[in-house]
Amino acid sequence: MRIGYTLMTEQAGPNDLVRFAAGADQAGFDFEVMSDHYSPWLAEQGHAPYAWSVLGAVTQSTERVELMTYVTCPTMRYHPAVVAQKAATVQALSGGRFTLGLGAGENLNEHVVGRGWPPANVRHDMLAEAVQIIGGLFDGGYFDYEGKHFRVDSAKLWDLPEKRIPIGVAVSGSQSVKRFAPVADVMIAVEPKAELSSEWDATKLGGAPSRKVGQLPVSWGTDRDAAVKRAHEQFRWFAGGWKVNAELPGPSGFAGATQFVREDDVAGSIPCGPDVEPIVESVREFEKAGFTDVALVQIGGDQQDGFLDFAEKELLPALRG
Repeated sequence: MRIGYTLMTEQAGPNDLVRFAAGADQAGFDFEVMSDHYSPWLAEQGHAPYAWSVLGAVTQSTERVELMTYVTCPTMRYHPAVVAQKAATVQALSGGRFTLGLGAGENLNEHVVGRGWPPANVRHDMLAEAVQIIGGLFDGGYFDYEGKHFRVDSAKLWDLPEKRIPIGVAVSGSQSVKRFAPVADVMIAVEPKAELSSEWDATKLGGAPSRKVGQLPVSWGTDRDAAVKRAHEQFRWFAGGWKVNAELPGPSGFAGATQFVREDDVAGSIPCGPDVEPIVESVREFEKAGFTDVALVQIGGDQQDGFLDFAEKELLPALRG
């Protein structure tokens, strides 16, 4: 299994993120994923730099690790033709190390452009059109498109990298798997559900197993009580599930919706404290569910340096052993 590191834009500024990326590369992580947010989930997290500018810098501060957006919504804040251009640029800068992770988005980030927030079925329709557009531009040459939600008029990527950019799509259930498995290279999901993996492989063209990337939040720290408190302060929004998380419009909404989430609730779902084994056990759940990759999220922007040292010396050897 490949183990990745999450550059979480909601909890660190741009300069720190670039530094963490270099540290994770040196620590031995296999890949790095980056969130793409306009707002943090909770005010306590306190950050939201522009992910694509940071990614450009990360391509130069890292040498070996693969890079991925986890995930970009290519339908409202960004037109899909512009997402294709950004992805092609990052692929060229990184020397072919980039995977474009896409998703249907969250109200938290997309409402800022004043277009409202459509229902889930419309968001999936928009995402399906966006994947068609991005794939068409990746094919090279001039591209035209007219759909229900998007139009592209004689667009061309002038700096198309030699290596085609793989496309990953975030899924949460059978409906999204059936829709996107035939047109995507990589499955992205945050819950270790075996049914997602098996249906994804069965639905893909040719039925061949493919890359499946999960994500696991952890709150490492030498003081377990402090680690639990930090996880509760900054990551209690995670308890809502994606059907809820996609709909709330801002950090104050997430604060209100999670006001009754207890520290014990968070500690029951997120490995907290100094020990390796709880993290290993949680990663094993993804492995059992058929995932090929897991990206770890260390909670707390001020906790990354210690976590990277712990990962290099203890965690990564344990996971690979």
